[in-house]
Amino acid sequence: VEVGDRVRKGQQLVKMESTNLITTLAQLENLKTELERMKALYASGGVSKQQLDQLQLQYDVAKKSADNLKENIYLTSPIDGVVTMRNFDNGDVAATQPILQVMKINPVKIKINVSESFYTKVKVGMAVKLKTEIFEDEEFAGKISIIYPTIDPATRTFTVEVKINNEKKELRPGMFARATVNFGSNNNVVIPDVAVVKQQGSGERFVYVLNEDNTVTYQKVVLGTRMGTEYEVLEGLSDGAKVVTGGQIRLKDGIKVIVNE
Repeated sequence: VEVGDRVRKGQQLVKMESTNLITTLAQLENLKTELERMKALYASGGVSKQQLDQLQLQYDVAKKSADNLKENIYLTSPIDGVVTMRNFDNGDVAATQPILQVMKINPVKIKINVSESFYTKVKVGMAVKLKTEIFEDEEFAGKISIIYPTIDPATRTFTVEVKINNEKKELRPGMFARATVNFGSNNNVVIPDVAVVKQQGSGERFVYVLNEDNTVTYQKVVLGTRMGTEYEVLEGLSDGAKVVTGGQIRLKDGIKVIVNE
């Protein structure tokens, strides 16, 4: 078979060179004849039990080796798939690399890293939408098939496998895709990212809130998910509050400002 060929499960792909098998079978036949002769001698008291056992062991080892060679002289495909790699040509001596690589491309799976904050929300069977850079206008549907049980301490994410039906064979192993999972909806305040002030020396975030008397209040906020140029606010702001989006470096808590509409 060549790279790109479609193969079926159980299809013969490679025939190994059979010289070793022929040699081993000839040795096995000689050992069998010698073993029968040794058994006759043992029955008449001509050889010891130890000598017979040693020859029996040699025969058993040779037979196991021959059976193994018979089993592996023909390599068959374990799955329905496509040949994606061929490392040797006819007559080559197979070394450490695999001779062929077969991949199953229907269905395919994608591995995605999900923030640990969603660990309790992700369930096997959840629907996932996928988009690729190659097929920009096409959306693929998949379902979560495996949730890894550990969280990466460096990225604070866990791995999820998504299985996608790929009957048209458009998706290929190695492609990059973006996955979207719907965890439901929340009604939270959203503010522009330029309104957020990070306090030096800490991980806390603040905003300047405009009061009715045109003074500003330095208000601590707890942020949630970032969505493009906006942040979800989990705590610290009420709906309808006005926040300063420019010139924060010149402000301080309680100062009166002039608002430019």
